[in-house]
Amino acid sequence: MRIAICDDEEVQQKLLGKYLSEWAEENKVFLELKMFSSGEEFAFCWEDDRNYDLLILDIEMGKMNGMELAASIRRQDEEIPVLFVTGYDNYMSQGYEVSALHYLMKPVHKEKLFAVLDKLGRKEKQEPKLLFLTESGAVSLPVSKVWYVEARAHRCILYTEDEEYILRSPMGEIVQYLEEYQGFVRCHRSYMVNVRHISTIIKPEVILDDKRRLPVSRSAEKEVNRTFIEFYKG
Repeated sequence: MRIAICDDEEVQQKLLGKYLSEWAEENKVFLELKMFSSGEEFAFCWEDDRNYDLLILDIEMGKMNGMELAASIRRQDEEIPVLFVTGYDNYMSQGYEVSALHYLMKPVHKEKLFAVLDKLGRKEKQEPKLLFLTESGAVSLPVSKVWYVEARAHRCILYTEDEEYILRSPMGEIVQYLEEYQGFVRCHRSYMVNVRHISTIIKPEVILDDKRRLPVSRSAEKEVNRTFIEFYKG
């Protein structure tokens, strides 16, 4: 589990780090912590590294407070869990605007932090995340958010419901990576599709939930049908 702590108080950083390490040890979770002392510092690093499972943000910081930082993050990532720590309760209503996972009041109590981590841990087990290197930096997406990947000319493009990401990796590497997760199948030499979003299979195409159509090559027909049926059989 990779967690970023952004807090301008060193004492608070150490306390949260101690609690997080204890939780990880108790739950046999590999933990990697990254500490940041300001919103500006985190925002700078975020451009190149977005692979986190949880962000813990202090609200009262310097020029860029935690709420402003969260709003900036949400414009680029709608999924990453954000936990606020604060000494004041007057920010609660603003938290809905950035889909905050939870608030913890300072001083943070270990039991309350553990409860949040337990809840998050259960959610993470239910749906793993996939890490992709794009032209704009690293992107972490839940499995269900990936619709399909297309090899076009010398590029690979990853499609979600409403976003496109140009990937740095070649199609061969993407196929090998996605095959490790249940529900992905190569339907054509240029397409790797997530069967979670296939609504209908009609030769020689698959029709996705939003009516997008992808080709199915003759050599891939049996594998597409097998993967689709096995996924929904559980």
